[in-house]
Amino acid sequence: MSDHALLHRDPTSAGSCRVRLEATNHEGSLLGKNVSQAKFAAGRESGFAFADILFAIDLNNEIVLGDAFPDWRGNLYDIQMVPDLATLVEWKPGLDSVIGDYWLKDGTPVPICPRNLVRKLVTRLESLGYAATVAVEIEATLFEESVHEARRLGYRDLTPLGGSTGATYHLARSSDWIDYMEAVVDRLDEVGIAWEAWTDEAAPGQTELNLAPTDPVRLCDSWARTRQVMREVAFEQGHTVSFMAKPTAGFGQGAHINLSLQGEGGNLFFAEDGPSELMRHAVGGLLATMEGNTSIVMPQITSYRRLVDLTGPPTTVSWGINNKTAAVRAITGHPKYSRLEYRLPGSDVNPYLALAGVLAGVLAGIERRIEPPEQVTDMAWCLPDDCGVRRIPDTMSKAGAALDADPILRDYLGDEFVDFWVASRRWEWMEFHTKGGDPFAELSAWESARYFEFP
Repeated sequence: MSDHALLHRDPTSAGSCRVRLEATNHEGSLLGKNVSQAKFAAGRESGFAFADILFAIDLNNEIVLGDAFPDWRGNLYDIQMVPDLATLVEWKPGLDSVIGDYWLKDGTPVPICPRNLVRKLVTRLESLGYAATVAVEIEATLFEESVHEARRLGYRDLTPLGGSTGATYHLARSSDWIDYMEAVVDRLDEVGIAWEAWTDEAAPGQTELNLAPTDPVRLCDSWARTRQVMREVAFEQGHTVSFMAKPTAGFGQGAHINLSLQGEGGNLFFAEDGPSELMRHAVGGLLATMEGNTSIVMPQITSYRRLVDLTGPPTTVSWGINNKTAAVRAITGHPKYSRLEYRLPGSDVNPYLALAGVLAGVLAGIERRIEPPEQVTDMAWCLPDDCGVRRIPDTMSKAGAALDADPILRDYLGDEFVDFWVASRRWEWMEFHTKGGDPFAELSAWESARYFEFP
C-alpha cells in the first residue's frame, strides 16, 4: 500500500468493520482498543477515553509507587487518545488500525506521552531549519516453540529457529527461519511499512530487520508496528519472537538508530573533509547526554546484561569515524549517506522515547555548540580507567541517577517526564531485588517471565 493510500484510508468504507486504536505506554508496549465503525466515526476528532492508569502500572500490572502524581493523574482519570488519521491503514481484511497521541481534556498533550515528546522535539528542530531523517536496525530472536509452549517452559531452554549455531550474514539457515522472515516482510509491504533489508545476526535464531529512512515520528510508528507484525506472524506460524535485550544467556540484541539532518543544500552532516560542523556538534550533544540517556534507551534490568566488552554493544561514552566499537559511529564522506549511528539502545527500548532522547542530545549539541571529545580511533572496548573515556553506566540505578542529575535532558524532555521515568526505574529495580531477581545469574527466571513478551 502506498503512502498516498495510507493518507486516504476511510474506515467507514465497505470492507471495514472495526478499528484498532494504538499507542504505546512508557514501557513501549503497544496498547489499544478495538472499536466499531460507528464508535470510531464519533470519536475520530475528539479522541477516545483511556484511563490514566496506563502510565501508573508496571509490566506485571502492579501500581507503581514512589513518584509524584500531577493534577492529571489520580483516581483513574480519563485522558484522551486522539488518533492521527495519517497513520490509518488496513491491518487485515475487516480490521483497520490507527496510531494516536495522549491528550488532556484541556487540549494540551500529556507531558509524558512518548509520541508527543518526539513531536515536540521535531518541531524544535524544524524551528532551526533542520529536518531529521532516521532509520533503525531492529534485532529480535526467533524460537521454534509456540508462545504457549514458551510460557509453559517459563521462557527458558527454548529452541532457536533456524539452527543452534550463530553466524552473521549466513545463508544456511533452515527454511522455517527464512519462511518466517519472508512472511514478515510480506506483511510489512501490505501495511505500507518501508523496509530495506533483513539478515541473520550473531546469535542462534537472531535476525536483524532494517527499516527505511524517514521522519522521526513515522519511523517510530513503523518500528512499533513492525514489532507487532513480527509477533503476529510468529503466532500464526506456531513460533515465538522476543525483543528482550538478552532473551538467552548468550548474545544480547540492540536497536541501532541512524540519523542525519537535512536542510538547504541537502545532507547537512556531509562535508568534503569529514564531519561537518553540524555533525560535530550533534556528536558533542549525544555524548554529553549519553549517561542520562542510557536510562531511557536501556529501560529494563536485562538491558544492562548486554554491556560486555567485545560482544557488540558499546561500553564507553565514545565516538569515532566508521568505528563500530564506539557508542556513536560517524559515517562521513558521502553527500547522501553521511550520518550518525547511535549504537546504545537495546531491542527492548520504547521507540518514541529512544528517538526523543537522541533528538534531545542532537538539539542540545547544536543549540549549545557542544564540541565532542577526541574520537576513539582504536577499539573502544576494554579501555583502561585512566584513559579519559568514561564508561557507560552498567546498572539501572547508575543510569537512573545520571538521568536525574542531567540538566540538559531535563531542559529538553521536561522535569515531569524525567522525574516520572526515574521513579519508574527505581520501582523496577526494587521489584527485581524483592520479587525473586538474581543479580548474579547470567539471566534470571524473574527477568524471562517479566520481559520475554514485552515490550
